[in-house]
Amino acid sequence: MIQLTRLNSKALIVNSDLIKFVEQSPDTTVTLLTGEKIVVLEKPGEVIARIVAFRRAVLEDLSSAWDPSSLHGVVPRLPESPGDERKR
Repeated sequence: MIQLTRLNSKALIVNSDLIKFVEQSPDTTVTLLTGEKIVVLEKPGEVIARIVAFRRAVLEDLSSAWDPSSLHGVVPRLPESPGDERKR
């Protein structure tokens, strides 16, 4: 989720996963996958920077919380094929 500002200076929070595209003509218009259009004060570059920062924060949080040892015994091994030359 990112915070943007409507033309009337009211803040709104937008689910960045729903953004289809951002354009400037002359105001910045954010078009959502639903077809809804939101006109905001931020320039397109700032909208993109906020999306990138949000996604980076999510990925960093996931990577710091991910413990590969927690998967031990959870992920099944694929059965070996009869002609498999690999030895264990």
